[in-house]
Amino acid sequence: MDADGFEHTVAALCARDGCPHVEVVGGAGDLGADVIATTAEGLRVVLQCKHYGEGNRVGSQDLQRFGGTCFAVHEADVAVVVTTSAFTAPAAEYAAACDIVCVDGDGLAAWTESRTPPPWEAAATARAEVSAQG
Repeated sequence: MDADGFEHTVAALCARDGCPHVEVVGGAGDLGADVIATTAEGLRVVLQCKHYGEGNRVGSQDLQRFGGTCFAVHEADVAVVVTTSAFTAPAAEYAAACDIVCVDGDGLAAWTESRTPPPWEAAATARAEVSAQG
């Protein structure tokens, strides 16, 4: 599968898991958004897709570029980076600090096989747990 096919696969997962509006917007000039989906509850989910080989991890610079546009430009309620690979520790730290959901290759397999909820539901659950603790 190529990068374009990966974006369409992620879009299909969003549609399968209840997003009535899903659009693949990736390509030149996409400002970091590859898929934009709206959940049944009206949440705007902006996803960046990184189709990387096993040895090529998503780095902090990738997350920083996406972090600069996902909320301010694309008006995401939930921002998600999905990769077939893994994330570097600095990338994961940046994502956590900026409230960006990271889905690595193992998480993608679990999502694909419906073993875990879609990333926007996981994000909402995590926020609710933080609110309950605070």
